[in-house]
Amino acid sequence: MSVGTFSQKDLDTLHAKMVGYVERGDRPGLVTALSRRGERHVDAVGAHAFRSARPMERDTIFRIASLTKPIVAAATMTLIDEGRLALDEPIDRLVPELRNRRVLRRLDGPLDDTVPARRSISVRDLLTMTMGMGAIMAPGRFPIVEALAERGLFTPFQMPRQSSADEWLAQLSELPLMDQPGAVWRYDTSFTLLGAVIERATAQPLQRVLSERIFEPVGMKDTGFVVPPEKLHRLAGAYQKNPKTGALEVWDPSGPDSFFAKLPGFAGAHGGLVSTADDYLAFAQMLLDGGHVGRRGVLSASSVAQMTSDQVPPEVKARSFFVPSFWEDRGWGYGVSLIMRDVPGEARGCGWDGGYGTSAYWDARSGAIALLLSQRFVDGPGYEAIRHDFFAGAYLAMAL
Repeated sequence: MSVGTFSQKDLDTLHAKMVGYVERGDRPGLVTALSRRGERHVDAVGAHAFRSARPMERDTIFRIASLTKPIVAAATMTLIDEGRLALDEPIDRLVPELRNRRVLRRLDGPLDDTVPARRSISVRDLLTMTMGMGAIMAPGRFPIVEALAERGLFTPFQMPRQSSADEWLAQLSELPLMDQPGAVWRYDTSFTLLGAVIERATAQPLQRVLSERIFEPVGMKDTGFVVPPEKLHRLAGAYQKNPKTGALEVWDPSGPDSFFAKLPGFAGAHGGLVSTADDYLAFAQMLLDGGHVGRRGVLSASSVAQMTSDQVPPEVKARSFFVPSFWEDRGWGYGVSLIMRDVPGEARGCGWDGGYGTSAYWDARSGAIALLLSQRFVDGPGYEAIRHDFFAGAYLAMAL
């Protein structure tokens, strides 16, 4: 039996798999969403929080973490379409604090053992996360990482605590880069800096830029950096596993005590947005439709094509460790990961994942969108079983 383009039998199997994760206490609840050829299927399973009577619902609000990055990249491409930014222009015009960078001679070396940067950081470097600063996915002691942590400049699961992008930039300017611009792909920091560049290019707060350029034209009515008071009851609780006891503990509650009830500092373009299943489906569909929502253009088809094409050269990938085998099957465009070959149980097309337990991928060949939203921190650098079960079941249900 099928429902439109979807298989009801496989939808039921996918639902049962997701219910199993909730019943086993792996997480209190989740929402899955599938879309293809104009048909959507959204399934809400479990509750907002452990020991909560409030069920997960289609309009539950989730902290989407790094699923923020594709949205910020799309907004950046609208500025490039208008000529207000250029991919290969140095950011020095807008961020003079980062002119004449110094670069560490050795990644684990002292902060004063540096050489001059061979060139300035470009907008392209920020979109491809090759600016020369970011996460070091290797064991060991790194003075540069300690310096970033001391200043609160690297905040992978929270928004920056500095009062403004200007303050954040002033502190970042005190430190050398880890690598020469364009030489190594390093996660996260580039997008926080990209948010600051966007604010200076537009003379507007990042929230307003995203609202005017993405949220409003796409119809993303529940997406933003803050959950308004009247919507806080729709925000699911977020959990993190205690490494000593194995118990899931509240990391961020729902309601007015949530980190997302107000901005702690300035809006973090690296991962600070909240959203819903329908909002993110609408965003992914806009990209699948070549940057259009109906007859309204949000960004150009050429910008969508660039954004969703591999932009990281092989020699850069060879120097850029992330999670095991990451570069064997993937590329990186502007704010999105690209799946280079289909593997059973893996995502298809392009998209990204968020550290709070969120994944969104869309595939231009089939027109399929698959979205998994939950609020349990990932336990490590590898992809979890629930993710494999979701994508395997999602593509079966969509007859792919």
